[in-house]
Amino acid sequence: MAEDYSLDATDRRLLDILQTDGRITNQELARACGLSPAACHERVRRLRARGVIKATVALVEPRALDCDLLIFVEVLLDRTTDDVFRAFADHVRSIPEILECHMVAGGFDYLVKARVSDMTAYRLFLGNILASVPGVRETRTYAVLEQVKETTRLPVKA
Repeated sequence: MAEDYSLDATDRRLLDILQTDGRITNQELARACGLSPAACHERVRRLRARGVIKATVALVEPRALDCDLLIFVEVLLDRTTDDVFRAFADHVRSIPEILECHMVAGGFDYLVKARVSDMTAYRLFLGNILASVPGVRETRTYAVLEQVKETTRLPVKA
């Protein structure tokens, strides 16, 4: 059964505001959306229950946790079979330095986004962790020199 993600204009307004400030009070959110606090609370509860709102999190400054270096890694597997894909995906889910991992179409199989403290830490991460993941044949690394834009905010169309 497909998920029901149908949203009306009020739901979209709620989501737009919550993406900017996930800690906004229900009272303030209700006022901004022209709802009663009870109606606002119920709508947000339903959005959570339906999986539209997946989580509320704190976005942490990477330097505060000694994760200064942002890297992207292209990963090419030795075989493109379901068992190798599954083994790779299962393994990378357990690696804390990996923030995101996406199977992609193109000249490689996965794009990994990771954070480590510096290039020395990355060298250890690459040699001891990523390259030892079952099925990895080749990697290409791109170290980020400057973050031009970073957001978790999705565009909300009216």
